[in-house]
Amino acid sequence: MTTLEWVESPTVTGRSGVAGEIAKALAPFAGGELPVRLTAWDGSEAGPADAPHVVLRSPRALRRLLRHPGELGAAQAYVTGELDVEGDLDEALTHVRAVAHERQLTGIRPTPAAIAALLKVARGAGAIGLPLPAPASQAALSGRLHSLGRDRQAIHHHYDLSNDFYSLILDPHMAYSCGYWRSEDEGYTVEDAQRDKLELVGHKLGLGSGSRLLDVGCGWGSMSLYAAEHFGAQVVGVTIAAEQKRFIDARIAERGLQDRVEIRLQDYRDVPDGDFDAVVSLEMGEHVGRRNYPTYAEVLHDRVRPGGRVLVQQMSRRGRHPGGGPFIESFIAPDMHMRPVGATVDLIEASGLEVRDVHALREHYVRTVAAWHRTFEDNLDQVVALVGEEVARVWRLYLVGGAMAFRDGRMGVDQILAVRPDRGLADLEPARPADWS
Repeated sequence: MTTLEWVESPTVTGRSGVAGEIAKALAPFAGGELPVRLTAWDGSEAGPADAPHVVLRSPRALRRLLRHPGELGAAQAYVTGELDVEGDLDEALTHVRAVAHERQLTGIRPTPAAIAALLKVARGAGAIGLPLPAPASQAALSGRLHSLGRDRQAIHHHYDLSNDFYSLILDPHMAYSCGYWRSEDEGYTVEDAQRDKLELVGHKLGLGSGSRLLDVGCGWGSMSLYAAEHFGAQVVGVTIAAEQKRFIDARIAERGLQDRVEIRLQDYRDVPDGDFDAVVSLEMGEHVGRRNYPTYAEVLHDRVRPGGRVLVQQMSRRGRHPGGGPFIESFIAPDMHMRPVGATVDLIEASGLEVRDVHALREHYVRTVAAWHRTFEDNLDQVVALVGEEVARVWRLYLVGGAMAFRDGRMGVDQILAVRPDRGLADLEPARPADWS
């Protein structure tokens, strides 16, 4: 997919060329032989012939990897086309992760001699120099973490990319969250899974004709519009992405829903209304930040009436990198924060809400992201025409890596149903469809 040409560089001494010298220098860091077949910009090759094939098209790739060893440097080189992966990207990344785990590479501490040898090879290859500028697609935010202004920048970076762009990836509902897959039939699509998710959420919230619903972080309006059209709800949706509001307002007009759906360009912290019958927030809580999550949970509690229901659909993650890792944090969702689902339940309960159900949907996300990826690849020419090759490469890496994270259990997603307690409703039972699974 890259348009870069082979780049001339200083010759590296040795019969094996650049690739052989790099492979030899990286052996102490890789715990042995490279887990990939490497082709360098001089045409030389090294590594196992049957391994995934990585191509370094420029010394700039090596410079980025030296400057940011690991995921970030590799991602920067990949999205710029300075590094490429021939063949199936999922298979290649899965193989490298498996080798790293098997060799316990996180515990390797290279000697000063190994580091000096690597730098010598890099210098001979023309890969030592001033730091390269970050790729244009990498986020650059300013301001205090999770201030109103910085949050707007973060949301703008990801969600205001282009409504036309997202329409080339998402289903006709424009639902940018995990679907609910109820069938294995070939004719059952991501559009069906998103419809069934929206239906499920509506039932869990007990929506009916005239119910007042607040949709916090309403995205492109999939839940807001569905609740109005199929449950007869009166909906207020809030977003801080101007492109999203513009898109939903057009759909409201097309469907004649002006008297039932209001979309506001408004931060969740600024919603003045209260006493909604239900509040929903689909995969927005990850973006509010660690310190602001108690405020977010309090807003959900305070905006729903006593006895009313709140449903939060949210991704979870354990261990290091609560933001998703260097690539996600730098290119996709800056300032995002995830935690184990139990910790989120604790925070929701601390707001005064009573948690009634936690519904894990991790496997459903594997299928959802896989469907998005297929649509992305089917529409690749249009994607590149809209946003350029670099952003297209960012999104390929994002979709492949996201599906892997859910498949391998490094991330999860859950629907958490809660109720604002009301002493007069001690025996409240949430609506529970018979086919929850």
